[in-house]
Amino acid sequence: MKHITKVFALAIVAIGFSTQVNAQATASASASATIVTPISITKTVDLNFGNVGASGTAGTVVISPAGVRSTTGGVSLPATAGTVAAASFDVAGEANYTYAITLPASVTISSGANNMTVNAFTSTPAATGTLSALGAQTVTVGATLNVGASQASGVYTSGTPFDVTVNYN
Repeated sequence: MKHITKVFALAIVAIGFSTQVNAQATASASASATIVTPISITKTVDLNFGNVGASGTAGTVVISPAGVRSTTGGVSLPATAGTVAAASFDVAGEANYTYAITLPASVTISSGANNMTVNAFTSTPAATGTLSALGAQTVTVGATLNVGASQASGVYTSGTPFDVTVNYN
């Protein structure tokens, strides 16, 4: 029996030495890329707070992204509203892709030496949007106009337009 055990053990060792050991292996992969339609944004409507009445008390005029005005403090809205509009932008790009929306922190509007600050920008959609199956979406932007106490009358405009930026997620 000892002899059979030794033969069996030697056979196993011989098989182990005859098994080929691979020190290297190779696999293959393909490379690919998909070029997507560049995202673009085009302004279609400017932000306009319309006619605003100022008193001896500071206040604000808020335009929502839907174009609805409201006031705080000593600001009034005259019966003749003038042109009132939230800003509107057309975004185009790759169908069904999502994108981030970046709004400005503030912009200064001026009439001669007199200034007002526009800030607290909001948008619809807020923060991110999704392009339609046709690769399009409209973004509307509202903001807050800060009117000073006894703000001087005049037509106030921004010397530099404000930027709304879109970028694929």
